[in-house]
Amino acid sequence: MKKALLAGAFVLAAGAAHAGDWTGGYVGAGLGYGVVDVSNNVPGGEDYMFGLHGGYRYDFGDWVVGGELEYDWSDIDVANNTVTLDNVSRLKLNLGYDFGPGMSYLIVGAAEAYTSGLGDDSGYLYGIGAAYQVTEQWIVSGEVLQHDFDDFNASGLDVEATTVNFRASFRF
Repeated sequence: MKKALLAGAFVLAAGAAHAGDWTGGYVGAGLGYGVVDVSNNVPGGEDYMFGLHGGYRYDFGDWVVGGELEYDWSDIDVANNTVTLDNVSRLKLNLGYDFGPGMSYLIVGAAEAYTSGLGDDSGYLYGIGAAYQVTEQWIVSGEVLQHDFDDFNASGLDVEATTVNFRASFRF
C-alpha cells in the first residue's frame, strides 16, 4: 500500500512539476501520412512519411511564437508511378496559445518538394497543430499541414499535398 501511495504521489508531483513554459530550443522526430493531389486529372498518391525537426519557441505568457526547420522523407508515387515525391523540407513560423502544459498553434511557412521525375519546386504551407508537455523536456504534438505548389517546376501542373504528422520532441 505504501508503494502504491508513493507511486501515486510521484506521478502527481511529476505532472505538477512543470508549469508549461514553452521557451527554448527543441529537436525531434515525427511519423505521418501524406496525400498528394495533382491538377489536370493527373492521378495523385498517398503514403507514410517520417522526418526530423528542430526549432525554437518563445513564451510571452498567453502567446507563444516560434520558428522551425523540418525535413521529411517519403515515397509517394503520383502520375501513374512516373513521379515520386521523395522529400519535403519546411521552414515554419508558429503562433500558439499557451494552455499551460498544452498549446494549440497556427502554422505558416515555405516548403520545398523534391521529386524523382518532375524536379524540385518551392511552395507555401499553412496548418494547425497541438502540443502537450509530457515532462519539462519531452513534448508530443500533432500537425495538419496543407502545401501548395503552383505550376510545379514550370510543368503546368498545380500540386497540393496534405500531411498529418505525429511528433515527439526533446527540449533543451
